[in-house]
Amino acid sequence: MYQIFKKEVNTFLSSIVGYIVIGVFFTATGLFVWFFKDNILDYGFADLSSFFQIAPFIFLFLIPATTMRAFAEEVKSGTIELLFTKPLSTWQIILGKYFASCYLVFLALLPTALYYYSVYQLGNPQGNIDSAAVLSSYLGLFFLACVFAAIGIFTSSLTDNQVTAFILAFTICLILYYGIGQLAQLSFLGDFAYIFAQFGLDYQYDALGRGLIDSRNVIYFISVIFLALWGTKLKLSTIR
Repeated sequence: MYQIFKKEVNTFLSSIVGYIVIGVFFTATGLFVWFFKDNILDYGFADLSSFFQIAPFIFLFLIPATTMRAFAEEVKSGTIELLFTKPLSTWQIILGKYFASCYLVFLALLPTALYYYSVYQLGNPQGNIDSAAVLSSYLGLFFLACVFAAIGIFTSSLTDNQVTAFILAFTICLILYYGIGQLAQLSFLGDFAYIFAQFGLDYQYDALGRGLIDSRNVIYFISVIFLALWGTKLKLSTIR
């Protein structure tokens, strides 16, 4: 599994693609945090809510774009059969590729620590920022990105076309993150709306952003990740 992980990471970082993903994420979030309308300087409060609001939508595009090749390219080029001849289980292959995608997410989030440091220094008085809320929001954002990555890995196993894999991953992630919450707000759902909303990724993500790490939210994210990876395993079992 480590060799698969190492190969995928090297593929990302030995080409310009990985650096473009990291650079685009850092630049796009930086524009929203510091320059665009309602930026943190105009807002007047020492928090990073603008960053944690826009980051998931940027990940909606970037993560499917990085995972779409995970298995689609292997199937199209025929290297998937060669991969199956190696002394590796299906789970080892899947997890190697999945953890590599999560590692790229971590590398993309790492430079944004500068935002926290800057806001911490600019606070009046210095350090006037809810660090616990920032930490739990980062944890929630990482879990959310890992869910997107798992879904991207899954859709990549469904087709040998990378564009199709991207569109499928983007659509599923958008529905889970944004669609369920919007549907829950429709009046015809009535009292069921609150329960239905809890199945949305945005509800669980916002819950972690309140500064309290609840095991229920963590279990939810891990469960969705497992289901997506399990679906990948079932699909690959039909090929192997």
